[in-house]
Amino acid sequence: MLAKKTSKNQLTLPKEVAEKFPGTDYFDVRVEGRVIELRPVRIEPEEGGVDLARIREKIKKLGVTGDDVANAVRWARRRR
Repeated sequence: MLAKKTSKNQLTLPKEVAEKFPGTDYFDVRVEGRVIELRPVRIEPEEGGVDLARIREKIKKLGVTGDDVANAVRWARRRR
C-alpha cells in the first residue's frame, strides 16, 4: 500500500489499514532507522477519570468565575 505525505506533513492511513483499528484515534510513532512504526494507543483518564464534579471543584478552588470565562472568550475572539 502507498501513502502520500501532504504539504502539511500529514499522512492518511489507507482504508484497509484504518479498518483494522476501529475506534483508534491516536498512534504512537517511532522511527527505527528508515522505518516508521505506528502503534495504536488508547487514551484513558487518570485514576478515577475526570468527571464534571472534579472539574467544578478545581474551578472553585482556583476562584474562576463566570465573568473570568466571558472575559477570556472575548479576549480570544478579538481581532488583531
